[in-house]
Order: sequence, then structure tokens, then C-alpha cells
Amino acid sequence: MTSFRVLIIDDDRLMRNSLVDLIEASGWIAKPLARATDAARWIAQFQPDVILSDVRMPGMTGLDLLKSLDAAPPIVLISAHGDIPTAVEAMNHGAYSFVEKPYDPKRLLLILSHAAEQYQMRQSNDRLKERLHQLSGLDRVLLGQTPEMQRLRDAIAMVALSNTSVLVQGETGTGKDLVARAIHDLSSRCDAPFVAVNAAQINAENLPNLARSAAGGTLFLDEICACPPDLQPVLLRLADAGEVLDAALGTPENIDLRIIAATNEDPQDAVAQGRLRQDLMFRLNGFSLHLPPLRARPDDVVLLAVRFLHDFAALYEIPAPELMDADTSALIAHNWPGNVRELRQVAERCVMMAKQGLGTMREALSGAALDPTDRPGLREAVAAFERQMISKAIQQHAGRMDDTAAALGIGRRTLNEKIVKLGLDKDALL
Repeated sequence: MTSFRVLIIDDDRLMRNSLVDLIEASGWIAKPLARATDAARWIAQFQPDVILSDVRMPGMTGLDLLKSLDAAPPIVLISAHGDIPTAVEAMNHGAYSFVEKPYDPKRLLLILSHAAEQYQMRQSNDRLKERLHQLSGLDRVLLGQTPEMQRLRDAIAMVALSNTSVLVQGETGTGKDLVARAIHDLSSRCDAPFVAVNAAQINAENLPNLARSAAGGTLFLDEICACPPDLQPVLLRLADAGEVLDAALGTPENIDLRIIAATNEDPQDAVAQGRLRQDLMFRLNGFSLHLPPLRARPDDVVLLAVRFLHDFAALYEIPAPELMDADTSALIAHNWPGNVRELRQVAERCVMMAKQGLGTMREALSGAALDPTDRPGLREAVAAFERQMISKAIQQHAGRMDDTAAALGIGRRTLNEKIVKLGLDKDALL
């Protein structure tokens, strides 16, 4: 049986003791108070799941208490002077319920139980959202105060609890891969593999191997609208029935996994053009998440820029560059075709320039300060810093390239290209 914590407030000692006896006889924990003026301190200390308060008390009434508390546990008011106007006022100000004395013990316990259960559920959801916000990479991409970003964070927390397929839509650079990884990390499959692959680069023959490697976990298919035609019926069978065909044995193999797909275009357009099967699109679109472009939330641009500057400044071990008025104006005026990924790159460029005593955020955004004719040797310095940053990230994540790319805020393909371009030896770093 669940043990709830009940804060009881009543100036009548006999009634207070009677309520305590009832609560404790039910296996719950009770904390009695004689005055509502002490409630705020005891809410913080006792952390009740529900508050049971008398209405008429000296100093502060139950209604006064109700109006004074913000984001408190549910409050059930109880009174020997119950009347309709008082009950209506109590409910209008957020009371969970209103009970008249003498009370029915069974009914009162039922009301308290329902109130406490709802509060615990809400607290559990809040903790889940907090865990979501603290995920490496995701909190940087989904940082923002706009209502759209809040709804997106809430939706990710919700869909992570289910096992349905998810379609993540958004422009290039909005963080679709990090969102997919966050859904996996928050789900019951978090201890199983997360396998990310570009749907345009696989075929029907290698899909069984990919599915087996993701067994029990999540298969993330990026650029799903570019999926080859011969792969789509095989993928549909995997999404619909959890089966792949073993070519060697000629028999179906059942594989338990979750599919998350992503696209930077409208899947309905791909269906209309005959590039994507409609039944496959419907099956993959069990739940849809839309990532807004950065230009649609200008209020978040400066907030993100400051966060990225501090992140990279810590990485490069220098004080974070400050944003001047000209920097802020340039950030807000820019259209951000590369979205959050572009902003991260600009912030990193600014920090690298600051380490050399060069440039501002506005110049980093324009690219002028990186002109090799104006800044001799800076290109080599940038390459050296990239080499240092990627090397450190590879070591920190023990060579797990998906995690390394997520920590750096870039795609896996981009990371591979940079490793080749910079001449890094992954094995030598580990």
C-alpha cells in the first residue's frame, strides 16, 4: 500500500488529533499544524503529497492559505461551516476538493488518496522532464524559452514512455538525431543498442544485419524520404510485423526493436512524387515531432549563443567572450539556414578566434575574420583546435562515434569527414 504524506492544518486540537488518528491508521504519515501561517515552512520541510486544511482559523484562513501558495501540493479544504459560495470560491482558487464536517472517513480518505496519487504522478513527470533537459547534447539543442520548445520537450518526454514508432521532422541542423537519441535514452530500451543509419545508404540485403544489431533497442533511420524503393517493402515488414527475411534460410526472423525515422522534407510530398510508399509513411508516423527552425524562434538565438560560447570556452579553457550590442543585432538579423548546428559552429569559431585574440561574434558570423588573406595562419589554427576538440571527445566517449558526434553537436557523417580531413587516427587515441 502506498504511504502518502499528509499535512493537516486545524486550530481545533480535538479535530486535529482525530484527523491524525485517521491518517495514521491508514498507514500514511501525518504532520499536524495548529496555524496556517506555519504551512509554507513545513511544506518545504515535510514535503507532503496533499494538504488537508480547515477553512476558518485565526490569523490565516484556509482560503488565504490556498491563495498564497504557488505550485504547492493539492489542498483539500474541510469546514464545519460549509456553504455553496465558500465551496465555489475554494474551487475557483484551485482547491482539489471541499469537505464538510462532520466528515465521512471513507470518503475523506478516498479524496486524499486521489489527490496524493495525482500529485505524485505530476512529480514523477516533472522529474522525467528534468532528466530530459539534462541529457548531453539534447539540452543544448532544445534550449529555449519559446512555447514551441516547451511543447516539444514535453512531447519528447511523453513519447519516450511509449513503444510507438516516431517520425521526427525538421530542417537540416535542427537536431533530429539528438532528439531520436534522447527518446531512446528516456525509454525502457535505454540499456539496449541505439543504431543510427542513413536510410539512403542501406539496402534490403543489409537491413537484417542492422535490425539484429539494434535488437531490443532503437533503429534510427535518417533521411527516410530518400529510402531506396527496393528497401521500402522490407522496411515496412520490419515496422509492421517486426520481421526481416533471412536470405540464407529463406525464413522470417522476429526482431524486437523500435524505429525512429527522420526527414528534412515533407513526407507527404515524397509520397505524392512516388518516392515514398504511403503505407510505410503511415506506419513510421506513429507519433510525429516537428522541430522548429531557429529563425522561427528569434527570442532563443541570443540565449543559445551565450550557452554555446560558455560551452566552447570551457572546452578551450578561456573566459567566455561577451556579446556586444553589435553582436546581438547580427545574431538576431541572421536567417540561420543551418539552424542550431550553424549557430554552434559560429560560437565555436568565435571562441577559437578569441583564443587568438581575434574578432567578435559578429565577425565570426560574417566569416570575415577567418579570411586567410586578412588573418595569416588562422586556418591552420582552426584545424589544430578542431583536431584537439575531436580527439578529446573521442577519448571521453571511449571511441563511441555516435556519442562523440552527439557531444560535438554534429552529424556522424560530418564527424567522419573531419576525422579523415584532419588526419586523425582513432585507434591511436584510445
